[in-house]
Amino acid sequence: MNFETLLDFAGRHAMLSMALVGLTIALIYMEVARLFRSYKALRPAALTALINRENALVVDLSSTAEFEKGHIPGSKNVQPSQFDPENKQLANAKSLPVVAVCRTGQASAAAAKRLKQAGFEQVYWLDGGIAAWQQADLPLVKGR
Repeated sequence: MNFETLLDFAGRHAMLSMALVGLTIALIYMEVARLFRSYKALRPAALTALINRENALVVDLSSTAEFEKGHIPGSKNVQPSQFDPENKQLANAKSLPVVAVCRTGQASAAAAKRLKQAGFEQVYWLDGGIAAWQQADLPLVKGR
């Protein structure tokens, strides 16, 4: 394939070409944004090391029912609707590593951003959430 063939294809399939350019720009933007965000993603093995070495506070944003089905040992359950970085339970941990966790990793990323904006120094989120924790064959605790 040469450049002329590529230009000919782009001329005949303008919508596909524009979609490819749009997706490429979106991917580049997402990767650059990931590099510059103020909180860090953790994989399950890194989280266990952080808990063991630095006594990290793990904040689980799962619903009460999901939390009781299984959660990371030592984690504290905070309902997403009641999540507040100024909460007394969280405010005392501003200098400690704080890790936001949820079932899939989506809600915890937003919570990590809020924690960082509230002045927490060491903020992390579990990339992939509890699902990634389970895939790594790490233990979950049932009940409250």
